[in-house]
Amino acid sequence: MTSRREFLRGSAACGAGLLAGGGHGFAGALPADGGAKLELLVLGGTGFIGPHLVRHAVARGHRVTIFTRGRHDAELPAGVVRLKGDRKGDLKSLEGKSWDAVVDDSATNPDWVRLSTDLLKGKVGRYLFTSSTGVHYPYLARGLDETAEVRLRADDPKDLSATYGADKANCERIVRSAFGAGGVIVRPTYIVGPGDTSDRFPYWPQRLVRGGETLAPGRRDDPVQFIDVRDLAEFMVHLLEAGGEGIYNVAGPQAVLTMPEFLEQARAALHSDAQFIRIDDYDFLTAHKIEEAIPWAMLRGNDDGMMSIRHARAESAGLTYRPLADTVRDTRAWWDTEPEARRKAPKFAISPQQEAKALAAWKARKG
Repeated sequence: MTSRREFLRGSAACGAGLLAGGGHGFAGALPADGGAKLELLVLGGTGFIGPHLVRHAVARGHRVTIFTRGRHDAELPAGVVRLKGDRKGDLKSLEGKSWDAVVDDSATNPDWVRLSTDLLKGKVGRYLFTSSTGVHYPYLARGLDETAEVRLRADDPKDLSATYGADKANCERIVRSAFGAGGVIVRPTYIVGPGDTSDRFPYWPQRLVRGGETLAPGRRDDPVQFIDVRDLAEFMVHLLEAGGEGIYNVAGPQAVLTMPEFLEQARAALHSDAQFIRIDDYDFLTAHKIEEAIPWAMLRGNDDGMMSIRHARAESAGLTYRPLADTVRDTRAWWDTEPEARRKAPKFAISPQQEAKALAAWKARKG
């Protein structure tokens, strides 16, 4: 089982990828909307968001350079320029080059961002940093928007959610300080969809396909929030094309969605025969070590407002959402293509054994 805090630890450790390339003046077809072609540098582009962003940018007519450590590969268009380096200090491949914009898609460590902004300032027109709604942690209120205070220091260094949020907030500060109005911040919530590098959201499509009695955690009014990775990637490219400025919370869906509504819609999308057994007792779920099953998470204490982030500003700037059914079906189809070893030993938040034990205990309690 992978907890949210364990995931945060993993994401902080694996973000050392880079992407870089080219100079101005690339000739070719203009984007579909007739706008200017952009020379884009992506810092991190072979993980989860990166491949979707790169493919969409190329489809829009932009030239993309990626710069990674070369440890992972991804199916990218043939014209993408690939350079190697390391965000921990090996930025030589970025020297002496310039781009219209950079997308920083791999940084959690403020030191990495300081190195890249110091090097790229004056060589890149705009710097789009992929942050997180985690900068708002602890989520002590609901309805937080981009103006809500962020914490630059973790009150409890042992709380990985706090350290992750503070690190992201400090990364934002460095970008904004270096690039001013040219520093654009995107704060996604839980990112879902094909290519997911975690075992969080894929849990539900595969579980619903199995069908039968299915543990449905959470209260009836528990809201859930997430963003399809493709919607996020398309919005990020759109911001660079349209000259968007400032900070954007990127969360969905557009209207409030509760966990029971999510499950019903996902079941219908997959034509599942799952029979939901709803367990709304937080204490019972905690006793069985079930505190999240993304997009659901237990909303109390420091996490109370985690699934109620306001995102109207991003929508006004062009953020759109594909149907939930598409996200669920596409995630299921992609998951079925993953290596057998991963599919046979996933780190889902709820294992089959854990689910069976909790359901049996719940039924016994209900008599």
